[in-house]
Amino acid sequence: QVQLGESGGGLVQAGGSLRLSCAASGRTFSSYHMGWFRQAPGKEREFVAAVSRSGGGTNYADSVKGRFTISRDNAKNTVFLQMNSLKPEDTAVYYCATTAHYYSYYERADLYDYWGQGTQVTVSS
Repeated sequence: QVQLGESGGGLVQAGGSLRLSCAASGRTFSSYHMGWFRQAPGKEREFVAAVSRSGGGTNYADSVKGRFTISRDNAKNTVFLQMNSLKPEDTAVYYCATTAHYYSYYERADLYDYWGQGTQVTVSS
């Protein structure tokens, strides 16, 4: 069982930055690949970024590539999402999640086992 808790969301103007954190319980954090997803009102949940167990592999949705950076600190059981050059279309609830499946499936939300409660990010124009 893994429990996840996101923090760091808020209201920011377009062009600004936010850093999301996701703290995980348990001693097996380094066994899981981690992902960030987001869901805007009226839209389906979509993949944002993923990082492999060791942190050596990262992947991003095309819409955030070059603006967002995912990282993890296995010693602190925490994964981060640094979001720069934010746009109004980045407004959504952001969720972190864990998966024990192959990292190549990082975009598939249905293969993530545990999810946080989400944190709201609102970008004003």
